[in-house]
Amino acid sequence: MPLTQIFSTLRGKRPAPALGRTVGKVRFVGAGPGDPDLLTVKALTALQEADVVIHDGLVPVSIVKLATSAMKFIPVGKKGFGQHTPQDVINARIVENARQGHTVVRLKGGDPTVFARLDEEIEALEAASIDYDIVPGITAASASLAAIGQSLTKRGRNASARILTGHDMKGFADHDWRTLAGSGEVAAIYMGKRAARFIQGRLLMHGAAPDTPVTLVENASRTDQSVLGTTLVNLPDAVEQADLTGPALMLWGLAPRDAASLPLLKQELA
Repeated sequence: MPLTQIFSTLRGKRPAPALGRTVGKVRFVGAGPGDPDLLTVKALTALQEADVVIHDGLVPVSIVKLATSAMKFIPVGKKGFGQHTPQDVINARIVENARQGHTVVRLKGGDPTVFARLDEEIEALEAASIDYDIVPGITAASASLAAIGQSLTKRGRNASARILTGHDMKGFADHDWRTLAGSGEVAAIYMGKRAARFIQGRLLMHGAAPDTPVTLVENASRTDQSVLGTTLVNLPDAVEQADLTGPALMLWGLAPRDAASLPLLKQELA
C-alpha cells in the first residue's frame, strides 16, 4: 500500500491554536523529487497540519493536494532563464502569513537544504522573530542515482563526490574544473541542462577524457522519467536532440548500469 494511503488513515483532529497566539510558525518541507510515495512521514504530517502552503512550481499537484486542511495555496514558481517569483516577494509572503497566526508550510522540491535558497528565507523569518523548522526531503541526485542503478561513491573509484549547480545568479557557474576533469571524479550537477555546452568546454579545456560518461535523468522518480546516457564529447548535441523539457539532473562520470532494464531510456545520440 502506498505511503500516502497508509497515512490517510492516521489523520486525526488538528490541535486548536493556543489562545492569544498572534504569530504562527513556518515549516520548510522537502517535497522530494516528485513521486508522492517518496515523501517522508514527517513531511506528510506537516502538510496535513498546514494552514497555508507556499509551494514551488516544480512540486506536483498530487503532493500539494496532500495538504488536506490548508485554507490557502500560494504558488511561487521559479524557472531557470524564465518567469519566476522574486525572492523578496516569496520572503514577504512567508512572513505575512506566519504573522497572521498560521502554520505555514514552505514546500520545496527535493530537499530544502540543496540549491533552494533556504538561508535567505530563514534570514527573513529571523528578522521577523518567527519560529521555523526544517523537514528534509529526498534530493534529485538521490532519485537520479537510483534511476540508473549507480551509487555516488564507490570503493576504488571515488572517495568523494561533488554537488554542483550549472548556473548561478551571474549566469553559468564556474567550478574547480581541473579537479573535476580527473579520472574517477563524480558529480551531481543541478540545473546543468542549459549549461551543457559550457560544461563540456570547461572540462575538455582542463583535460577531461572525451569518452567520460555523462547521464541526464529527466523528471527523476516520476511516471514520465527518462534517462539520457551519453559521453562528454557528445553531451551538448545529445541534450539538444533529446529535447528534454522537464527538470533534469546531470551525473558526471556515471553511466546507467543496465540500459536494457531502464524504462524510457534515451540512448546516446551520436
